[in-house]
Amino acid sequence: MTESVRKEKVTTVKLADMKANKQRISMVTAYDFPTAKVAEAAGVDLILVGDSLGMVVLGHETTLPVTVEDMIHHTKAVKRGAKHTLVVTDMPFLSANVSIADTVRNAGRMIQEAGADAVKLEGGREMLEEIRALIRANIPVMGHLGLTPQAVNKLGGFKLQGRDLDGAKRIYEDALRLQEAGCFAIVLELVPMPLATLITEQLDIPTIGIGAGAGCDGQVLVMHDLLGITNDYMPRFVKKYANMYESMVDAVRSYTQDVRDGSFPGPSHEFGMKEEILAALKKELENR
Repeated sequence: MTESVRKEKVTTVKLADMKANKQRISMVTAYDFPTAKVAEAAGVDLILVGDSLGMVVLGHETTLPVTVEDMIHHTKAVKRGAKHTLVVTDMPFLSANVSIADTVRNAGRMIQEAGADAVKLEGGREMLEEIRALIRANIPVMGHLGLTPQAVNKLGGFKLQGRDLDGAKRIYEDALRLQEAGCFAIVLELVPMPLATLITEQLDIPTIGIGAGAGCDGQVLVMHDLLGITNDYMPRFVKKYANMYESMVDAVRSYTQDVRDGSFPGPSHEFGMKEEILAALKKELENR
């Protein structure tokens, strides 16, 4: 595999510098060792171990079934593959909004056990106390506004947020509050481009957009979407850079055919042994 192009660890301070210098920030999801290796070799700035793994990797219809144990398991694998990239782990459903003590305890496990560099919390003003508690515990926090998948049932589906005045005002105000609470960056998901641009211009911390337009400081996509491994419905905001689903199906189909017709394995895939050893083995077996 291609060697990583990154030699120095990305930090939250580095991201702040990138915003100040108007350098665009690249972020992708990864859920295991090989995809983390790919992300780091490609030079992305951040890896998100997203609770989207519930849908992308585990086959659930939403992110809601994902547990703290799931996130720890997958983050450990990602950290083995990404030594220099900043790794952010999602706080899954009900891990950060039941009590402040549970929030700190669960986030602490992401850092201490799984090795994450930071955690991501969904929600705005209702999460300020939890965010401040995490910051006091020296746990870096990335915010997440707009479409918050853990609230999909309350929101009525995966829909664009902030289209009316009240909604836009709430997201804007929440972004300022998350910054004040100590978040080092904010994901803006499925919000109108002009609103995301306005928020980005007003914040000192970076914004990472997904379905929020080019006015954000950076972008994030699901690895399986951008590689075309996912073959289901693709949201409008996704750009496919490959069609690996078809390539993978073709490769496995060819392998299956080779096995069935006997052309695999061939001589180049096999290992021999010395004739005298084989002869001795056969003779010994005959004498039993």
